[in-house]
Amino acid sequence: MLFLIPPSETKATGGGAINITQAHMTFGGLDPTRDQVIDAYIKDSGHNSIKAAPTMPAINRYTGTLYGAIHGRGLKGTSSANNSLTTSELARARTMVLIQSALFGVIAATDLIPEYKISPSKLICGINLKRVWPEPHNQFAWSRLATGPVIDLRSQAYVDLAPLPAQIDAYTVTVFVERADGTREQLNHFNKKAKGQLVRSALTSANEPNTIADLKICAKKAGLTLEVEGKEITLITNEAT
Repeated sequence: MLFLIPPSETKATGGGAINITQAHMTFGGLDPTRDQVIDAYIKDSGHNSIKAAPTMPAINRYTGTLYGAIHGRGLKGTSSANNSLTTSELARARTMVLIQSALFGVIAATDLIPEYKISPSKLICGINLKRVWPEPHNQFAWSRLATGPVIDLRSQAYVDLAPLPAQIDAYTVTVFVERADGTREQLNHFNKKAKGQLVRSALTSANEPNTIADLKICAKKAGLTLEVEGKEITLITNEAT
């Protein structure tokens, strides 16, 4: 089972001594397109230092709501505010979680990346990211995915960068909050927390989930309800924030 998630706009600063010219990202076949997009990003933003900038694992670099939930972080000032995945949980994330970056294409959760800022829908030096990324992904990334289910948690802007081929066993996810009276309301921004909790439930489970039935059990332990119809998953939470 794989989880395919978006990045976040907010990012941690700093990192280690290894830079992106020294690191080897997953799906090396994407490297020529990565180089093209990075060079365009440098010209567009003037951030000439990105190739020499410090890096850290992507799942630690991104700090938005989705990632806070993956790490199990609580509110600022609480004892869980700075929670992070354990070494064993990170090892599982390395093989189970893929992140769709506008700058780097799809990467593994533990691939080393620098701090950057880019919009998936923005033209950079005349390059339309929705046009340059799909074919390399089809040829060098999606063709290498295992046959197990892919849980696609990406927002539409990132789906558009690299749509999954129809032959992949992929499931899309919609999040609803269920009120005390049994009524449901679809969540937009606040869906990120529930999606992060779902990923965390898989990374922290005693046994790695391999099927949708396994994932239902993980979700239940996290206080979530997972319903499936065809290739669409409805994720139910009782939290609206």
